[in-house]
Amino acid sequence: MIQLNHIHLQRGSKPLLEDASMVLHSGQRGAIVGINGCGKSTLLALLLGRIQLDAGELYLPPDWRIAHMEQDIHDPQRPARDYILDGHRPLRRLQTAIAEAELHGRHEQLASLHAELDAIDGYQQKHRAETIMLGLGFVSTDYDKPVGSFSGGWRIRLNLARALLCPSDVLLLDEPTNHLDLEAIHWLEQWLRQYPGSVLLISHDRDFIDATVDRIFHIHNLQIDSYSGSYSDFERQRAERLVLQQSLYQKQQQRRDELQQFIDRFRAKASKAKQAQSRIKALEKMQQITPVRDASSYHFTIREADRTASPLINGFDVSCGYNGNAVLQHCMLSITPGLRLGLLGVNGAGKSTLIKTLAGLLPPVAGELTISEFCRIGYFAQHQLEALDLDASPLLHLQRLSPEAREQDLRNFLGSFRINGDMAVSPVAPFSGGEKARLALAIIAWQKPNLLLLDEPTNHLDLEMREALAEALQSFQGAMILVSHDRYLLRHCVDEFLLVADGEARSFDGELDDYYRWQQARQTASRARADDKPRDNNKKQQRQDAAQLRQKLAPQKKIIAALEQKIGRLEQALALIEEQLADTGLYQDDQRDRLSRLLQDQGRQKTELEQLEQQWFDEQEKLAELETALAG
Repeated sequence: MIQLNHIHLQRGSKPLLEDASMVLHSGQRGAIVGINGCGKSTLLALLLGRIQLDAGELYLPPDWRIAHMEQDIHDPQRPARDYILDGHRPLRRLQTAIAEAELHGRHEQLASLHAELDAIDGYQQKHRAETIMLGLGFVSTDYDKPVGSFSGGWRIRLNLARALLCPSDVLLLDEPTNHLDLEAIHWLEQWLRQYPGSVLLISHDRDFIDATVDRIFHIHNLQIDSYSGSYSDFERQRAERLVLQQSLYQKQQQRRDELQQFIDRFRAKASKAKQAQSRIKALEKMQQITPVRDASSYHFTIREADRTASPLINGFDVSCGYNGNAVLQHCMLSITPGLRLGLLGVNGAGKSTLIKTLAGLLPPVAGELTISEFCRIGYFAQHQLEALDLDASPLLHLQRLSPEAREQDLRNFLGSFRINGDMAVSPVAPFSGGEKARLALAIIAWQKPNLLLLDEPTNHLDLEMREALAEALQSFQGAMILVSHDRYLLRHCVDEFLLVADGEARSFDGELDDYYRWQQARQTASRARADDKPRDNNKKQQRQDAAQLRQKLAPQKKIIAALEQKIGRLEQALALIEEQLADTGLYQDDQRDRLSRLLQDQGRQKTELEQLEQQWFDEQEKLAELETALAG
């Protein structure tokens, strides 16, 4: 087991832990949680031997093998698969010894070395490395690419794959889901459930924690509090503990008041002096119980827009891409107030491309995209932090947007994002990633958007801030399109999904669990087709059948596109009627005929819209059946 006894730990002059203790037993799976800066990563660095204790004791079994995620890449020219296999040091040691024995003709030694290789399942490690790579989102053509050719997020995945392949008794993971898409996170959860050793991880993804751990270590007030169960269990237990603490605090305060009153009343009386001294000692020995304070100081809102329109954005047969090359084609979108849309799809499918096109950062490659003059977009990009002026303060960022606003109002607003005091007037440059992310969200929330385009907004945010963001989005009255690998945010803030796959964006009828099943069925079908290829005796016939199915898809898509165009026109007409009906002058006696005509038009067009929407659903089902046949 891993055991910490009464440890003291600090970084520089900042104390992180004082007289703190924790135990992780063999086979347990724990998550370290707490606000950013409380010492979570420092604690892992201590377990890895990279820093030393200031006081206290650390016990690690001397024979335990520790695997962990590196943050840096040391050999950028190394092929990706070989780089992952390098993490399996016993394998590489034996392979080197075998090569040397073969070179010198040591046949007896070779037999022994091959037996050792077989004992560690060495002949299967290449396959295991490839399986892990596929699970984390790589494709077979990535196996031999040099590590340096991958972007930063994919290099982190390579380091994660290396840690998973390494034989270990305990696995230490610091934010393993960063840079992973939903599919890779789901795969990692399954892998960790089957891992036989102990796990200690840091994560700000509550769904991931719920799925993978059975113990929570909460760093709070320089202590480590231990809770059994998942993160959801931790929340319940902590709430109960806080209620008990508040009750004990109130009882203690009452008892302290009673003792103090007795002391004040009888200290000067000789007949009561002994009893007064006894109560003074009791008061001095009483262990102080702290009052319960608000668990989170994040309570912010997104300011509502002064005006809106319907639709905010309308897109007909839009193609999105870069430099004239389409990544997505035939997108049909009508973004109306109140829309709460989540984008699903693997990394690289085109989710961010679609968001950037709607935000006006990329021109459409083809099609018509109409943005209302009253559309006010709040856009949070994956790399939003890079757009901040590092030399400016948070207060100056807001003052540039609203020079007429009172400084105290701006400070109060920043304070709801926990940007207080001197921090509000300090340059942004030294801020942590989480602090910069809070400022970026504050800037968006201040600008009164009626359409939020959020591309991975929870990167760098701790659990408390993620929950505060979810609450703010739930209260937001405008439209929202969300790309996120945070399933808690998706489940609580999104009403419908759009699937981005195969160069298209289409409605997805289902929840996240349905999406996982769809993805697994797709992968199974893909593998089955790959297995059948060598046994294919009639490829020409297959190609002809596929061509016929594709020919059927084209007119079906045209039917759906035409319906969507009609639906869009009807929605615009209805919005215009509703705008006219909102005019109070329309309800005067001399306007009775006009009012009657408008109400009749409204009823007729609503009926027609319902019929068209039903027809659209029917045609979508036909399209899905054709696509399933084509995939088969």
